[in-house]
Amino acid sequence: MKTNPTSQSAFFNFRVSLGSVFCLAGVFIALGGARLYSAQTKAQPISSSPGGPEVARMVGPVAMNTDLRSLPYVAPNREIEHKRLTRYPFPLSGRPVRSGNSTYPQFQSLLEKIFRPVPNMPPPLLTFDGININQGGCGCLPPDTNGDVGPNHYVQTVNKGFRVFDKEGNPLAPVVFYDSFFAPLGTGTPCGNNQNGGDPFVFYDQIADRWVVSDLGFAGFPGPGPFYECIGVSQTPDPVAGGWNLYALLVDPTRLDDYPKFALWNNPQPGGAYFLTVNLFNGTTEAFEGVKAYALDRGSMLTGGPANAISFMIPPGDPGLGDAYSLVAADFRTGTPPPADRDELLIAVDSPNTGGVTFTEVKGWLFHVDFGTPANSSLGVGTNHAPNAIITVNPYVDAFTNTTSDLVPQLGTSAKLDTLGDKIMTPVVYQNRNGTESLWADQTILLNYPNGPTAIRWYQFDVTGGTFPAAPVQQQDWTNGNDGLWRWMPSIAVDENGSTAIGYSTSSPAIFPGIRYAGRFATDFLGNLGQGEATMIDGGGSQLGGGRWGDYSMTRIDPSNGVSFWHTNEYYQTSGGQYATRIGKFRFPRTAPTPRPRPTPPPRP
Repeated sequence: MKTNPTSQSAFFNFRVSLGSVFCLAGVFIALGGARLYSAQTKAQPISSSPGGPEVARMVGPVAMNTDLRSLPYVAPNREIEHKRLTRYPFPLSGRPVRSGNSTYPQFQSLLEKIFRPVPNMPPPLLTFDGININQGGCGCLPPDTNGDVGPNHYVQTVNKGFRVFDKEGNPLAPVVFYDSFFAPLGTGTPCGNNQNGGDPFVFYDQIADRWVVSDLGFAGFPGPGPFYECIGVSQTPDPVAGGWNLYALLVDPTRLDDYPKFALWNNPQPGGAYFLTVNLFNGTTEAFEGVKAYALDRGSMLTGGPANAISFMIPPGDPGLGDAYSLVAADFRTGTPPPADRDELLIAVDSPNTGGVTFTEVKGWLFHVDFGTPANSSLGVGTNHAPNAIITVNPYVDAFTNTTSDLVPQLGTSAKLDTLGDKIMTPVVYQNRNGTESLWADQTILLNYPNGPTAIRWYQFDVTGGTFPAAPVQQQDWTNGNDGLWRWMPSIAVDENGSTAIGYSTSSPAIFPGIRYAGRFATDFLGNLGQGEATMIDGGGSQLGGGRWGDYSMTRIDPSNGVSFWHTNEYYQTSGGQYATRIGKFRFPRTAPTPRPRPTPPPRP
C-alpha cells in the first residue's frame, strides 16, 4: 500500500472542473468517448446486522469503451512510501528473543541432504522485462508485482498502472495508469478522482474469458477516508480494445483496506462470485482493526449490470481470529471446477506480537454466499466467525523478529529486505482432479531463529467434500538441500497434470536478489519438490537502503494449455533504488518420468 500526496497537478484540477460540468443529476460523460451512462456517486449500503452480512451496492457500472492505447492521459500522483502495515506494529515492544526452534527444521534439512533433488527443473521457455520503476508512474518501493495469463495476453500490474503484452512479450499498449483508467467513474469517489493508491491486483477469469483489474482508492493515509476498492471487468476477451465496465466499492468510511486479494469462485450461486479479502487499518491511528471478506456479484458484473457486495468483518478481539490476518480465498484454474454446492474456502496463519513463536496451525474458513437471500450468507462458525477448522501442520516460526521483518541479506550491502513472513501468500490454489479436491498454499518461514535463512513452506490440503482436513497431505520447508540461500516471496501454481511449481525471490550475502522457481511432478515422493530448482533470472544488483520488497509475486497456469507456468516478480539490473520486474514462462515435460526407488527415510524424532 502506498499513500498519495495531498497536492494535485494543475491538469488534475482542470479535469475535475470539467468533470463537475458534466456530472449532472448523477449522469457522467465518461472520458475518452465512452457512452453516456448513469452512475451512482455514492456507495449505497442496503443492510447489515451484528455478526451478520453487510450488503452494499457498488458504485457503477460505468462503461469505459476507449481503446487503452487512446485513453486520455491523467498524470498519476507521485506516491509517498509508507511503512508496511502489520497485524502488530514494529518494533514489537523489545521483548526478549524467544527460542522458537523446533526439531523439525533441522530434521527436514537432514532429509533434504539425503534426498537432495536432482536439478531437473526445466529452464525458462521465455523471459522478458515487465514494468520498471520509471514506467510505473509511482517512483516508489515496492512494486507490488502481479500478473496473469490468458489465451492471447499477459497482463502485468504494479502500483500505479498495468500493461498488456502478447504472449511473446511484446507490449500491446503503453502502461495504463489507474487514474486514467478509472476516471470515467467521476469525481464522486477517489477511484475517478485521481486518487488511486496502489495495492493492485489483476486476474483472468477463464470461465467467462474476461479480465479483472483493481487497486485502492483513497485521498491519503493516514487520512479520514473514505476508502474504496476500484474494480474493472473487461467487456470482452480483449483487454486492450474490447472495453471495460468500472465499479467502485466503498470498503469503509474510516478504515483503509490494505493488502486486498481476489479469487474466482463459480459456486454456489448462479454466476458465482469474485471473492475479495482485505485487512482494515484505522485511518487516523493506523492500528489494525480487523479483516473483511467480500463476495462480489460476478454474474452481474460480467454483464455490466449493477452489482451488490456481501461482506463479513472479523474484529481483532474476536477469539476466532486470534493473531491471524491476511485471509486468502481459494482460486482455481485447472481441473474440474468446484462442485455446484461447494462454498469458498479461505485460509490464514497467525502473526503474533513477538518474534520467535513456534506455530503448528493453519486456520480455515468456509464462506457461503447467497445473493438472492443475503441473510443466508455466512462466514465461519457463529456470529464471531470462528474458523471452521484448525489444521495441524509441522512447527514453523514466522519470518520476523521482535524488531523487524527486514531480514534478507544481499550482496554488497548491509541493507536487508522485508520477508513478508507473516501471512499465507497468494494465490491459494484449488484443484479438483479425479474427484480429489485439494488446496495448495505457501508462506515464508524463518529457520534457526533469529539467524535464518528463510525458507518456503508449502502445503497440500485435502478438502474433498468441502471439509478441511486435520493435517496436510504433504508439506515441506524448501531450502534446496539447505544450500544457505534465503528464499521468500513465494507464489504457487498446479498444472492440469498435478505438477506443482513455486516461483520466489532468492538472495544471500554472496548473491544479488534474483528470481528462481522449483517444482515437483505429481508422482514425486510426497513432501518434496523433487525436480529441484531453476533460475528465471539472476539479479544484477541489490536494493540499496533495503526495506520493502515485492509485497507479492504471482505464479499462474496458462489456461490455453493447462501446463505452462507464468511467473512475475521483481529484481534489480544494477544496484540502487530502481527496481525492474520480470515475466517468465516454463513447463514440465508432458509425461513425468517413473520415480526412481529411494531408501526409506529415517523416522521422525
